[in-house]
Amino acid sequence: MSNLFSLKGKAALVTGASSGLGVQFATALAREGADVALVARRIDRLNKVKSEVEKLGVKAVAFQCDVTNIEEVKKVVASVKEQFGRIDVLVNNAGVAVVAPAEQQSDEDWNKVIRVNLDSVYFVAREVGKVMVEQKYGKIINIGSIHSQVAMSPLPISAYMTSKGGVMAMSKALAVEWAKYNITVNTIGPSYFESEMTEAAISDASFEQVLQAYCPMGRVGKKGELDGALIYFASDASSFTTGQYLAVDGGWTAI
Repeated sequence: MSNLFSLKGKAALVTGASSGLGVQFATALAREGADVALVARRIDRLNKVKSEVEKLGVKAVAFQCDVTNIEEVKKVVASVKEQFGRIDVLVNNAGVAVVAPAEQQSDEDWNKVIRVNLDSVYFVAREVGKVMVEQKYGKIINIGSIHSQVAMSPLPISAYMTSKGGVMAMSKALAVEWAKYNITVNTIGPSYFESEMTEAAISDASFEQVLQAYCPMGRVGKKGELDGALIYFASDASSFTTGQYLAVDGGWTAI
C-alpha cells in the first residue's frame, strides 16, 4: 500500500514555492521521492528552499517567474521539461489576498487578486497541461480555499472569494477535458494556516472569536496537515479521482 503514495521518479512543479504553504508542499513532495521545480518571484528565497529540499535526497531546481506573465510561464514550463524530461505533478499554489469592502475596493486590487489567484492558475495549468497531454499522464492540484465555497463575516473578501471559487470551477472543467489523457485535476481547500498571506488575519485579536464561531476544531491548521491531501492527489492513489474539491479545514465548511 505504501507504494501507492510513492512519488519516486516523478517530477513536480510548485508555484508560490518561496514561502508559506508552497514550501510545505514542495517539501512534502520531495519526502515522497519527487524531484521538484520551485517557481516564484523571489529567487533569493527560492534558492534557500532549494537547498532544504535537496537535503531530502531529490533534485530541486529554482526558477524566478511572475506567474501572471504568460511569456515567463511558457519559458519556465519549457525549462522544467528540459531539466526533468517530463512534468508529472503541478501544484498551482501562488496567491494573494486583499481584504476590502466591495464598495471601497479599487479596480487595481480587484484585478491583482483575479490576475494572481485565477488567471495565473489557468495559464500555468494550460502550459503544463500541454506537456501532460503529450505524455498522457499528469496530476494537477490547484490550491483553492474554504472561501471557494463560503464567505466569512466580518471579513470582506469579495475579490478573494471570487478568485478561489473560480479555481474550483476551473478545476472541474479541466478535469473533464483532460480525463481522456489520464490527467487528473483536483482542488485542495485549506482553511487558515500560518503563512505570510494569513499572518495579518491570524494575529488580529478578534480572530480567536472567528475561529470559535466558524471552525468546529477551534484552531488554525498546523504545519503538515495539508500533506496527506496533497500526496493523495499527487500520487497514483487518486488515479480514479478527478474534478474534486477536498476541504482541509477542521470542519469549517461543514457548518
